[in-house]
Amino acid sequence: MSNLLLLFICLFLGIVLQKIKGFPKDAYLALNSFIIYVCLPALTLLYTTEIHFQQNQALPILMPYILFVSSFIFFKILAPIFNFDRSTTGALTITAGISSISFVGFPIFELLYGNEGLKIGILMSQAGSFVVCGTLGIMTASYYSSSNPTVKNIFKNMFTFPPFLAFCIALIINILDFHFPSFIKEILQKTGSPFTVLALVSVGLQIKFNLKKFAEKPLLIGLFFKLFLAPLIIFLIYLILLKENTWLGKICVVGAGLGSMNTATIIAINHRLNPELASLMVGIGIPLSLISTILIHFLLRYF
Repeated sequence: MSNLLLLFICLFLGIVLQKIKGFPKDAYLALNSFIIYVCLPALTLLYTTEIHFQQNQALPILMPYILFVSSFIFFKILAPIFNFDRSTTGALTITAGISSISFVGFPIFELLYGNEGLKIGILMSQAGSFVVCGTLGIMTASYYSSSNPTVKNIFKNMFTFPPFLAFCIALIINILDFHFPSFIKEILQKTGSPFTVLALVSVGLQIKFNLKKFAEKPLLIGLFFKLFLAPLIIFLIYLILLKENTWLGKICVVGAGLGSMNTATIIAINHRLNPELASLMVGIGIPLSLISTILIHFLLRYF
């Protein structure tokens, strides 16, 4: 539960720093750059090289992919109906389509399902949401941030994005079954370890408490998808269609309803996809999801 406490402290710290006279107003840009060029590549190399796939682990691995595709389709359909511009549509697609499995999900999974739940959460994060964020998330951000979203421009943005380059290298290393020596792993771990605190403080620096913004359609629709529709989609596919009415199926439903992933928000902001909306999706969505996912868990007990 210390992770959840740290989450609120970091978000609050970012909000407080906004009010301090003399503190750079655009400090979040420097934090985001450090995260993207240093922390994320290190973590990608550390974790992606150690992924081992097994057949019975398909459900938690596939859930983040299904969720992101659903988000892309949902907001692609709604954009012309509600007159969302490309920046808003891209921000909603990315933030609503990727759950914060590691930072928010790990303590919740451990609390609700014990050590086995935590193990599934690690798999869901490393082989699922983290890969989705580094591939589909970047592709989508490139698509919506470009005034000329050609295949060439999308791939150019992807292959000049440091975490994606690190993912490609790590994937090759994984396929070759090469493992870093322990001292390299320790260096990568320490290099990537500031990620969580920096990411949340960065988000906190961009949260503006404007009641009018809270009531705006883009944010309300984004939260509706992330907190309600996303877990409902996984529930219908896994428990109704596939009849996977097990704790493994149910943990996937809970995972789908978690708040937005910090990394996804940073990618949206880095690509200038409605930064304020992207920050609010995390700043408001994560606290609300702490309540909604617990409710989902208890409702699933009676199914």
